[in-house]
Amino acid sequence: MYPDHTNHAPVQRAVEVHQPTPLPPAVAYPAPVVPVQPGTVPAVASVVLPDGRIVTGYAIDHARPEPVAAKPAVSRTAVNVALGGVGFLAVCGGLLLLTSFIAALTAFITQLITLAAVIFGGWIAVQVFRADGHTGETTVNIRKAVIKRNHFHG
Repeated sequence: MYPDHTNHAPVQRAVEVHQPTPLPPAVAYPAPVVPVQPGTVPAVASVVLPDGRIVTGYAIDHARPEPVAAKPAVSRTAVNVALGGVGFLAVCGGLLLLTSFIAALTAFITQLITLAAVIFGGWIAVQVFRADGHTGETTVNIRKAVIKRNHFHG
């Protein structure tokens, strides 16, 4: 049916058939000259074409891609991160040792100051309490005091 909804009979169209056109036979061109290293002769190869012709020539070695450099098992980024972590741990360990050293040095200086105070204090005590010809007796002179009219006469 047609879009205008009229009752016309369908029109037959002619079918076109396309036949491929054959290609003319290939013209024989002279073979390219392949540079050969001295001392080596390349192998000769023959190829039979579908139409029965035989083509003979030297086998040309195709260019091979260069081998891809083998990637390391671990990426460089991972190695750098690991080395950074090792360095950080070494620094932290060094800081821990440094703080321990500072604490030990502070305790040592405190002990030296305490020892000096004990020795110096002992020396002062000996100077104050040493007996200069005295036998350890203390003499106290007591006089008779006279107090008259709120005034002390000693």
